[in-house]
Amino acid sequence: MKFLKQHTNHIILCFFEALVGILLLINPIGFTSGIITAGGVLLLLVGIASIIKYFRAETSEAAASQSLTKGLTALLAGAFCVLRYQWFLVTFPALTILYGVVILVTGLGKIQAAIDMLRQKNNRWFLAAISAVVSLACAVVILNNPFSSTVILWTFTGISLIVEAIFDVVAIIVSGKQETI
Repeated sequence: MKFLKQHTNHIILCFFEALVGILLLINPIGFTSGIITAGGVLLLLVGIASIIKYFRAETSEAAASQSLTKGLTALLAGAFCVLRYQWFLVTFPALTILYGVVILVTGLGKIQAAIDMLRQKNNRWFLAAISAVVSLACAVVILNNPFSSTVILWTFTGISLIVEAIFDVVAIIVSGKQETI
């Protein structure tokens, strides 16, 4: 039970990572459009709340908080996301490079996790190492961007998210069993 409490957040994160991967496989354009639109609506709500906060605050506090500027900026960004979500789909190849960099950095972190497990004499360190290699391989493929179609790239991204999540959960479970032995 202690093991589960220690790793609940990471397991939940892996579950959501796999869920996003599955949704990307089912309908990549629809899912992405929905996420961008939902983010836009959230920004609109944050903007409205900031503007209300500005007008409810005392004059000196309102001037210092810059809530009106923050609110108007959030409103503008939210409206852009809701009304022009297609822009993000068109610029996806550039956004993919950012995603590839994030996966690369994640893979580098997993290398340290594998080495930490090895240094702690955990016999299952190789599972974390496999997870790191998978992450790094996915990052290299994404950064090389050999795909001509956004849909194919989304499909690859979905598969890579699912594979990474599975390897991460297996590494967590196996390392937990190793600790109890």
